[in-house]
Amino acid sequence: MAGVIVPDAPDCLIVTGMPGAGKSTVTRLVAERLPRAALLDGDFVNRLVVSGRVSPLGEPADEAARQAELCNRNLCALAANFSDAGFTPLIDWVVPDRRQLDFFVSLLAGRRVLFVVLAPGIEVCRYRNAMRHPRQRFDFDGYEELEAGMKRELGDAGWWFDTSALTPEESAERIVREAGHRALVS
Repeated sequence: MAGVIVPDAPDCLIVTGMPGAGKSTVTRLVAERLPRAALLDGDFVNRLVVSGRVSPLGEPADEAARQAELCNRNLCALAANFSDAGFTPLIDWVVPDRRQLDFFVSLLAGRRVLFVVLAPGIEVCRYRNAMRHPRQRFDFDGYEELEAGMKRELGDAGWWFDTSALTPEESAERIVREAGHRALVS
C-alpha cells in the first residue's frame, strides 16, 4: 500500500494552512481513520502558557517568537514521544515558512515527516473562518501576505492540497491514502 500513512512505522504528519483552511477538522478526521493516532493541536499547546502568554503575532515580537519556538519544541517532543510509542502523531499548526518547517524536521530527526498544506484559497478560508462559532473564529487580516509568504517559502515542500471542492471527510480520506507518497519532506 505505497503512499498510505503506515501505522506500523508511524509517520509524523504536519497539517498546516491559513486560518479557516480546515486544519483542525481534517486532522481530527485523519486521526480517527488510523488505528493508533495522536492529535497535537498547536493552539492548545500554545495556550498551556497561562500567565505571560503572547500570541504568535503579538507584542513584544521577541517574546512572541520565543513562545512560538517553545510551542514548536513542545509539539515536536510530543510527536516524537507518540511516534516512539507506535502512534501516528498529527500536528495541527500554522507553519508559515521554511525556517519553521526545517526546525520541525530537525527536531523529528530519524522519523519520516509528512507535510500537508491545506490550500483551499483565500476566499474559502475567509468564508470558513467567518462561519465558525465566534469563540473559535480567528481574527486575521493577513491572508494575502500569509499565502504569498507560504507559497514563496514552502511552495516546493510537501503536498499543497486544494480542498476547496472537497468535504472534510473526502480530504481526510485522500490524506490517509496519498500523503505517504505526496507529502514526504526531504
